[in-house]
Amino acid sequence: MSDLLDTPVPPPLPAAPAAPDWQPLPLRSAWLAAVSGAISGALLFGIVPGALWVLFELPARWWSVAALVVVGTLAGAMIGFRRQRRTRWRLDAHGLGLRRDLLWQHETRVPLSRVQHLDLRRGPIERNARLSTLVVHTAGSRFSAVTIGGLDSDDAERLRDTLAYQLDQDDDAL
Repeated sequence: MSDLLDTPVPPPLPAAPAAPDWQPLPLRSAWLAAVSGAISGALLFGIVPGALWVLFELPARWWSVAALVVVGTLAGAMIGFRRQRRTRWRLDAHGLGLRRDLLWQHETRVPLSRVQHLDLRRGPIERNARLSTLVVHTAGSRFSAVTIGGLDSDDAERLRDTLAYQLDQDDDAL
């Protein structure tokens, strides 16, 4: 009788996705992407023209470089925000889907049978914003990983657990 009580109970199955529709990334990931884009835009539009101005002694004034920094900051923030808001993911019976579009639409499907292993990454800024990056490594060539950055931490853990459970089930079938 005590053997029955000591037997470990397998963990419950991960919950299925609420809906097979395309899921947006959380708004807070778009704000982080906007900050990152603003920094990149400011550096690109500020350092490059500023260096050219100094290096070649161009007749531009300091305010023109400052205006370029402002334009680069705003453009980078807008592109980063909109790009993140236009990223969607979906987990269905066929596998994981990732759709990104801003100017060009890019859709990636990872069949469940191709998943090799999974990584969940959280940097200090992501942890503070309760975000995670899920890396799905697939069978294939050197560039065979799909990365979904800016996922809500709960969604990322649920996706990882669901994909890992399916991976374990496929391994047991062999």
